[in-house]
Amino acid sequence: MTAQSSIDSEPVETAPAARARLRRPLSRLSLQSKIIVMLLLSSLASLAVIGTVEFVDGRSKLMPVAAERMTQLREAQRRAIEMLFGDLANSLAVYSRGTTADEAVQAFTAGFDQLGEAPVDPGQQAALETYYTDKLIKPIQQATGVNLDLAALMPDNNAQKYLQVHYTLHSHDSNAPQDPGDGSAWSAANVRFNKYFREIATRFEYRDAMLLDTRGNLVYTVNKGPALGTNILTGPFRESNLRDAYEKAMDADSVDFVWITDFQPFQAAGGMPIAWLVSPINSGGKTNGVLALPLPISKINRIMTADQHWKSAGMGETAETYLAGPDGLMRSDSRLFLQDPKKYERDAVAAGTPPDIVAKAIRWHGTTLVQPVDTAAFHAAQRGQTGTVLDHGYLGDQELAAYAPVSIPNSDLRWSILATRNSSEAYSRIESFTRTLIVTTAVMVFVICVLAMLIAQAFVGPIRRLRAGTEEISAGNYDVAIPVTTRDEIGDLTSAFNEMSRNLKIKEGLLTEQRNENDRLLLSLMPEPVVRRYRDGEQTIAQEHQDVTVIFADIIGLDEISSAVSGDELVGIVDELMRELDSAAETCGVEPIRTVHNGYLASCGLTVPRLDSVPRTVDFAVEMQRIIERFNSRTGHHLAIRAGINTGNVTSGLVGRSSVIYDMWGTAVNLAHRMRSSTADSGVFVTSEAYEVMRDIRQFTPAGSISVDGAEQPIWRLSDRA
Repeated sequence: MTAQSSIDSEPVETAPAARARLRRPLSRLSLQSKIIVMLLLSSLASLAVIGTVEFVDGRSKLMPVAAERMTQLREAQRRAIEMLFGDLANSLAVYSRGTTADEAVQAFTAGFDQLGEAPVDPGQQAALETYYTDKLIKPIQQATGVNLDLAALMPDNNAQKYLQVHYTLHSHDSNAPQDPGDGSAWSAANVRFNKYFREIATRFEYRDAMLLDTRGNLVYTVNKGPALGTNILTGPFRESNLRDAYEKAMDADSVDFVWITDFQPFQAAGGMPIAWLVSPINSGGKTNGVLALPLPISKINRIMTADQHWKSAGMGETAETYLAGPDGLMRSDSRLFLQDPKKYERDAVAAGTPPDIVAKAIRWHGTTLVQPVDTAAFHAAQRGQTGTVLDHGYLGDQELAAYAPVSIPNSDLRWSILATRNSSEAYSRIESFTRTLIVTTAVMVFVICVLAMLIAQAFVGPIRRLRAGTEEISAGNYDVAIPVTTRDEIGDLTSAFNEMSRNLKIKEGLLTEQRNENDRLLLSLMPEPVVRRYRDGEQTIAQEHQDVTVIFADIIGLDEISSAVSGDELVGIVDELMRELDSAAETCGVEPIRTVHNGYLASCGLTVPRLDSVPRTVDFAVEMQRIIERFNSRTGHHLAIRAGINTGNVTSGLVGRSSVIYDMWGTAVNLAHRMRSSTADSGVFVTSEAYEVMRDIRQFTPAGSISVDGAEQPIWRLSDRA
């Protein structure tokens, strides 16, 4: 019974009330909004269906195109790299099995053996030590942070020492002769064969060309660097990948054998990454040595970067191709690094590359064997897979990457090639298609909205103008006049509104004039910071100041003048003097505080802290004397200035309620006042604190003393007015 009563007692919503509740949201819309909503609802439905169908169909057709373009770029670069290594290997095989290479290695080996007992004096030994320290150890330490042992690098046999003394020490001199005139067989071989091997290095852009004998001695190099004469099996560079390549070449059973190594830092080249191409020098079935060439990284970069003509090669703004090794490091240089090293540095660090790795790339002027590549595309290529993937690149950007392993003959290299493009550029056609579709739809919606607005504007335009005018007045802009375009009730309302706007503008002008006058009066009585606090309604306004210089001055003789002139004339004289004193104070950076009878109180460093407050105040006092003198000469009166100057800490603030006064208090003010009143003589008097500041700038004479807290303090009188 109770439950039934509760149900019966609940109010039942009537049908008219329900319809009113449903209509309430529409009643909040303007007439113009209702017209726009009606047209949009009828048109957007059809536009949505057409746009969705077109978008899905277009995207499905354009997506494979982007991947195909990256695949074509990757394959073109892979073929070029594989052809490059094939050409380099073929050319090296041709040179190594030629008679010139065989004759050269035998001649240099014989000459090297003859130098086994060649003398090297202590001075030459010291020059070698200096060379290794300045040209090898220090640069490697600066580039890599590794401190090499000089003793481990220095030549350990006479032949090596002899060659490095006569050639390596002068390797940086482009004008050094090929024959130092020592008469050795090695120098004769150098004169005979050096031009031949230098042409090989220059033609194929190799960093150097080297000959090694059958015992591992590096008997010749084109550049005559610190590797000259060393033994690749037992010498200081025995841990380089050149040793492994040399051993493979010596063990080869084919005259056409060529071996290509991966990149590795080579200390003799300043720690720079070097890869090697080596081939045995064979004559009559006998291996007489090995020809070794450092891989021309410039040629790899020229292919991978399209010789830095990315746009003309179809790479656009962001596409690049690069090589990476199994250690996850690049084997060619980054496009961004070549274009903008500073931006590469910022982006690489932001993507998580350690700053020391990025700094190393900057020092080495390249990212080969430096920049890590830890992407899904790279790992897939290392697994021997080929394909495309949407991935995050080594710089953290989302990119479309085409990846594949690189097959390089005559080596065990497991390099990967990656062709990448920023996803926004890779899918630019899709984005362009999407933008076109969106723009077209937006234009159609815009046209419908414009038509609706034009229709509704005729009804709601005058009301909107009145509302806009009301908002302007609410914002404080009373210079509003709305054109009367009709003669109906809306026109009458517009005329009444314009009249109200004019009346408010007049009243606002009067209030503004009154406020400006009040501000001017307040600023003449107190500093601007105090005015702001006073306006904000602070009841007690006080502030502590340090290192403020105070001047308290009397104009002597005004009382005598007052008895001889009328009141108007006296006020005019005082006003003239005070105006000149205020102007001088402003020029000197001194701040007037107040005037009392014949007195003038001012400060320097109160509202604007100044390190030279004492000199400025003394200059102001001197200028006061000059103003009085000019007044006397102009009028025939006999006025004088008696001023006291002190420096120290003061307190400033407002006192009074009905009559507000800005004043200063403190020992510095008190002493300045007492000095001014302690003597009947005119002049400028300073305390010991001010005297100590000015004693080397102006001249003073002792003027007695005043008592401060029971102790006598000396004061001085300014005698210098220069």
